[in-house]
This record gives sequence, C-alpha cells and structure tokens, in this order.
Amino acid sequence: MKGFVLKPSRNLLGEGDRTKCGDRAAGGGNTLRFAPGPSTIPKQGLARILAFALALVATPALADSNLPAAKWANEQLPDPRQEAEARTLMLTLRCIVCQGQSIADSDAELAGDMRAMVRTRIAAGEKPEAIRQWLIERYGQWVSYKPLVEPMTWPLWLAPLVLLGLGAFLARGRFRRHR
Repeated sequence: MKGFVLKPSRNLLGEGDRTKCGDRAAGGGNTLRFAPGPSTIPKQGLARILAFALALVATPALADSNLPAAKWANEQLPDPRQEAEARTLMLTLRCIVCQGQSIADSDAELAGDMRAMVRTRIAAGEKPEAIRQWLIERYGQWVSYKPLVEPMTWPLWLAPLVLLGLGAFLARGRFRRHR
C-alpha cells in the first residue's frame, strides 16, 4: 500500500536543501513536501484503528441497559394525593445524569430509578422531606433544586442582593451625572 510521507525540506539545524527560505517554488524554506513512499500505517494497524474508533462511537449507544424499568418509574401511584406529593418532590430533585432536568422530566435510567424510589417511599408513608434528606446524604446538596440556608450556601443567597445593591448604586451615580 503506497501513501504519502511528510519530508521537511530543511531539518531543525538548517541543513538539507540549500535553497533560499523564501524560494517556495524551488521547494526551499521551511515548507513541507509530500513525497510518495511506503505507508506509515500497515493495513492491519489501520483496521485496528478503525475498529477502535467505531467502538468509541458506539459506546454511548450501548450504555443503556436492557433491563426493564422499575415498577414505579413510569407509572403513577394509585392514590392521587400520594402521587401529587411524589410529583411535587420529583420536580425539586435534579437528575444526576442530565444535570439540568428534574427527575420528573428526565428520561435517564437513573432518574427512573430515583422516581421509583420516591414513589415507593411515599407509598410506604415516608414524608417528602425525609426522602429529600436521604437523597442529599447520598448524592450531596447538589441533587436538590431547593438548597438549604446554611453557612455553606450563604453566598448563594446573598449574591443576588449584593449585585442588586451594586447595580442600584451604579445606576444612581449614572443618573446623577446626566442631570
């Protein structure tokens, strides 16, 4: 199999072709010329590289399992009051996989498992706040769209007030100058 091999017309020390640097027509300077020669990748190696690239592309398609979804992942609870509690809680919990959707809206398998767990625990009589706390202990504060007010989250709660105050101060100064 014939291919192309890059051969620089000059090496790093400036040896090799003795044409002037600017003489591109003569192939001089720091240009690279393509010269026919033996392929640097044998056929077997090319087949392996192609197989590896296809495996990388196909991996996301094979990531989902073939197991059926959990019982309550996509089914509502028979008691409308319990289902309303579960739905309200699921809208305030972030999907760990999607990261931008609630578990109620996500199609990820993990979100389905979390929905099933929420519905199962609500059907067993557990309070939504206890379920939220259990999920926070397991996945961290990030899983909740409703962060708690504690010293760690004070900047989250204070930043909008500080920014509004700063904006009002700057706007006040700007309007005074224009009078």
